[in-house]
Amino acid sequence: MSTPAGGREADGGVRVQRADARANRARILDVAEEVFGTGGESASTEEVARLAGVGIATVFRHFPTKTALLEAVLVRRFDRLREQAESLLDAADPGEAFFGFFRYLVADAPSKIGIAEALLDAGGDDGAAVQASAELRRAFGALLQRAQRAGAIRDDAGLPELYALLAGVSRAAALGHLDEQTRARMLTIVFDGLAPRR
Repeated sequence: MSTPAGGREADGGVRVQRADARANRARILDVAEEVFGTGGESASTEEVARLAGVGIATVFRHFPTKTALLEAVLVRRFDRLREQAESLLDAADPGEAFFGFFRYLVADAPSKIGIAEALLDAGGDDGAAVQASAELRRAFGALLQRAQRAGAIRDDAGLPELYALLAGVSRAAALGHLDEQTRARMLTIVFDGLAPRR
């Protein structure tokens, strides 16, 4: 007995197809994050397709342009960092939560900067990425406020200057190719400057 068109078997086939498409999309994003995070603007969608094990047409089916792919990668990166920050809002030690996240953002900076610069080079207006970045900034600000209420950070340190400091330190660590020990000493000096005044 044949299965009617639109029946259970057809629905199952559609579900499998959609699952495959979702898996392909996730794999493309994973590979693109690695490729563009390392190669920056010199990396190509062809390399992403090859390493993801899909055809270039599959990449463009999900992301019609290189700009769209880069923007999706950067948005996902910012979203992941925001979620991480939000997960620390209930930490038992607000000061260590803030400083630990600050350290993580600095360590994460080189590949994030590579992706962001590749997006700018591709002519992206990065509207969605700007929004995702703003949400990360808000989560960072919430961690800062918690740490200040706990007495771990000086009260006169506001989010604008702290975020500018984070950006500067991150770029210095990334573009200066600082080794782990130098970066750790740099952060120790920065964090000493953020300590409450006695």
